[in-house]
Amino acid sequence: MSELTTVVKERRSANNFLENQPISINELNEMFELTKFAPSANNLQHAKYIAVLDTHIKEQIKEAAGQYKVSTASAVILVLGDKKAHQNVAQIYEGLLHLGIMDQREYEETVNSIIMDAETKGEKFQSEEAIRNASLSAMQFMLIAKDKGWDTCPMIGFDQAKVREILNITHQYEIALMITIGKEKTVSRRPRGYRKPVTEFVTYI
Repeated sequence: MSELTTVVKERRSANNFLENQPISINELNEMFELTKFAPSANNLQHAKYIAVLDTHIKEQIKEAAGQYKVSTASAVILVLGDKKAHQNVAQIYEGLLHLGIMDQREYEETVNSIIMDAETKGEKFQSEEAIRNASLSAMQFMLIAKDKGWDTCPMIGFDQAKVREILNITHQYEIALMITIGKEKTVSRRPRGYRKPVTEFVTYI
């Protein structure tokens, strides 16, 4: 069994964490250095992360989430999606221009096309793109975390308005989900839930 297969099979949503298991900014940065390679539409890299390590702020978020594991987790990570990511396209594609991979005409046409497409399709599309691409990034982060010996749990069901207020998140960003990360308290782990056979969720035509 390959290392990837092992990580995929061993990653679980941790419902309880061991207390006093600090995680360093350096460790998180190592994960984010790999997370940045997640796919995103037009390479716009919509995902933005807020990693909360401060105990006091974690307690505030726990109140907004109503879940005990927020306070025992080593960190709480908010995964955001930038609805205006298309406005950064010129900067993102500038490197291709300077390297000669794109000429000036192709660069300008690409930049203008991506901006026009997002603006024409409107706010609903921008919001959906933000959540969709942030979620792709979040899944990559969770697999990377598991590979490095950390357990995670993706979460919704929290009071988004309160979390926005606590972390001063503007409405340019959609809150895609929250991830708690730490060392799982395996003594209280429940058996893995039922997984459908492939024939129930895949159709070949």
